[in-house]
Amino acid sequence: DPEAVAHARERFGAEPRFSIEHGGFEELSVHVEPWLAGRPLAGVLLDIGVSSPQLDSAERGFSFAKDGPLDMRMNIQQGLTAAEWLADASQAELTRVLAKYGEEPRARQLAAVIVRERDNNPITTTRQLAELIEHHSPKRPQRLHPATRVFQALRIRINAELESLATALEQSLELLAPGGRLCVISFHSLEDRIVKRFIAKQSRVDPVYAGLPKIPPEAQPRLAKIGRLVRPSEEEEAANPRSRSARLRVAEKLEGATS
Repeated sequence: DPEAVAHARERFGAEPRFSIEHGGFEELSVHVEPWLAGRPLAGVLLDIGVSSPQLDSAERGFSFAKDGPLDMRMNIQQGLTAAEWLADASQAELTRVLAKYGEEPRARQLAAVIVRERDNNPITTTRQLAELIEHHSPKRPQRLHPATRVFQALRIRINAELESLATALEQSLELLAPGGRLCVISFHSLEDRIVKRFIAKQSRVDPVYAGLPKIPPEAQPRLAKIGRLVRPSEEEEAANPRSRSARLRVAEKLEGATS
């Protein structure tokens, strides 16, 4: 996000301990390796997902709280906007995205509604999409706005967020020094599931070699889970309601782990 980079440089640009880079999580190695100059990394903290400034800016199109263009791109300098993707996506692809990335139980019905509407009237704003979903949703009281999962699904698809996270986890493990720690803050179940499974997989012997008298180095565990899942305290939630869904998982790279 160029705006986030500009803000960080304004606040921390004079701090010699910081190197502020513009790139996605999947580009971690590209930006970190030159800075490390062959040294191992002591720790990695990944704070996944959309930021409060992005959510609060109507122009970015991440939220239906304010009307704005249906953009949703983390990097506004590249890629399709959500409106552009919606204009061309097939009903089958839209159904898949809503189900996979939004865990939307009415994915098939809502995809049909969106395609029918967009074929007659292009969907270009956040309010237009949110009101369309609300109009075609059950009128009973709901904990979440009926468009919440749809917006989540589109945002994840537009930014390839889950694929980016998976790549960043792999690269983090390669870059970490033995004893270095990987800390990941996620904000919804899809992200947390990827992190949990990655740590679990890297914390055990490769199942292919399980039971053999000698386990090769590349099949040995590479991570050790540190502590339990950490959730925000009541005090933190009161001070920052958006932290309510945050989940922190920590793992440490084992001595002798292969890179």
